[in-house]
Amino acid sequence: MRESDIPLTAVSTPSGMLWEWLVMPQGLSNTPATFNHLVTQLFRQLRAYAQTYFDDIFVHSRAGDGKTAMKVHLGHLRRVLEVMRANKLYANIDKCVFVSPEIKVIGCFVSNVGVWADPEKVKAVAAWSTP
Repeated sequence: MRESDIPLTAVSTPSGMLWEWLVMPQGLSNTPATFNHLVTQLFRQLRAYAQTYFDDIFVHSRAGDGKTAMKVHLGHLRRVLEVMRANKLYANIDKCVFVSPEIKVIGCFVSNVGVWADPEKVKAVAAWSTP
């Protein structure tokens, strides 16, 4: 949040205390669009290996230039974390998945072999009888 916008978020409590948001609060109507725009712009130059989806960042890498996929991936992670640090974006370590051959993304699994639906999400549909 811009320093100049902080006073605009002031809220007075029944006890007379004044609260100001120092970061963008969740729940405001424009918060998702504003945050998504910010993240998209910040990581635009890293698009070759870092995709964003609201507050999720997906980093993928392949071996190249005589480096192993792991070495390339660690370099990509470092660059993503540098952008986050420079812009005061913080990761929730409990939700982070590092160096995984497969991840779950909005109801699907993604890996180097493709994308497929989470079996738990389609279990009910798969159990329907054929007409």
